[in-house]
Amino acid sequence: MGQTLFHKVWERHAVGKLPDGSTQLFIGTHLIHEVTSPQAFGMLRDLGLKVAFPKRTFATVDHIVPTDHRVEPFKDSLADAMIKELRKNCTEFGVTFFDIPSGKQGIVHIVGPEQGITQPGTTIACGDSHTSTHGAFGAVAFGIGTSQVRDVLATQTMALSPLKVRKIEVRGKLGPGVYAKDIILHIIRTLGVNGGTGYAYEYAGQTIEGLSIEERMTICNMSIEGGARVGYVNPDEKTFEYLKGRPYCPQGKEWDAAMREWRKVASDPDAVYDDVKVFEASEIRPTVTWGINPGQGIFIDEAIPSPDQLPEADRSSAKEALEFMKFKAGQKLSGQKIQVAFFGSCTNARVSDFVEASKFLKGRKVAPGIRAIASKICTEMGIDKIFRDAGFDWREAGCSMCLGMNPDQLVGDEICASSSNRNFKGRQGSPTGRTLLMSPVMVAAAAVTGEVSDARKVFAKA
Repeated sequence: MGQTLFHKVWERHAVGKLPDGSTQLFIGTHLIHEVTSPQAFGMLRDLGLKVAFPKRTFATVDHIVPTDHRVEPFKDSLADAMIKELRKNCTEFGVTFFDIPSGKQGIVHIVGPEQGITQPGTTIACGDSHTSTHGAFGAVAFGIGTSQVRDVLATQTMALSPLKVRKIEVRGKLGPGVYAKDIILHIIRTLGVNGGTGYAYEYAGQTIEGLSIEERMTICNMSIEGGARVGYVNPDEKTFEYLKGRPYCPQGKEWDAAMREWRKVASDPDAVYDDVKVFEASEIRPTVTWGINPGQGIFIDEAIPSPDQLPEADRSSAKEALEFMKFKAGQKLSGQKIQVAFFGSCTNARVSDFVEASKFLKGRKVAPGIRAIASKICTEMGIDKIFRDAGFDWREAGCSMCLGMNPDQLVGDEICASSSNRNFKGRQGSPTGRTLLMSPVMVAAAAVTGEVSDARKVFAKA
């Protein structure tokens, strides 16, 4: 009987079973940032401990770092204190830090792949829920809490209970204007925000295989929004092509040996799954969220459902969402005015996202009165010029308006068309701000029209 990638990786990294039945799992790579690591380092000091394997830990700053004016000291005293604390901790404990001057700083879930630190068949942990992003490379990646950050720093292991594995197969060809973001929003809408509880999600099928590595990262990134602890795609030639030559990847003969091992870690053809769900790509259309969790989404040509039409367990949240968002059941989002367009986050702030959107933004302008923010570094390709010419406020790499822990925040009850991953109340910095999740190209369409729009129609002649 064959094994899934999840079970193969789990067995290879299991140190032993603990009395409560959980597994002590070896963590191959530990990624840290400025928000969840200070307390963990403090606990190490209190216990008189060192970092067990400092060469397996990598740090960057992303959550609180300003994306516009980066002259230190930062205006925000807390942000300034946090970056200084991270520098101090990395120096004291011998941890590699991709600081701002290094030119390698960025969102933690993007830095790992860009540097080749993220590799197939490995276990990865980070004090951030969206660590599932790294599963796009065939890694088993977990988001963890601060006490577990401490445990990994001190022992390079952590206690975890085994997960069930659900295979999510997406078959067929996507229609025009439909992207990875639409796929994952549709999956979450269908299976529910708690549908993946206790599961690792394995994404498979012709559609997933046809996606670029960056698009797979988008899907794995939002696995956590569907309740799953892990999301991954089996490594293939696209994976190897992406990783080859990156700084922390094996080189020469070691590269050839690594690829042989990486191929073995993929799920066996006869692997047994705890559950299988099948989706048809042709049925997926551009998707926009209307509520306060990522499962509250609709296709751009659909109307917001009445709470009474939803399963009983979802009705209360739907009523709360309609009240908070100031929307009505039966309303269509197409034509809904926005005030802000945000292009960024660990979900959709990779170079490929900007390249795709730039195809449609070239020669166009952001609608009057719209505050448009793009967060990423693409100057070598001239992508920043296209965004600037269109009227976007171009920023440096960081989490930016995804979670509003920095100066990039919504004001009042502004509506934001966002390429990020969460639309929770207060997520983008304002307790009354309203977030509509969508693909980067849909954000571009909203920016140039000033309202939620079907990008297929807006850019029909692009």
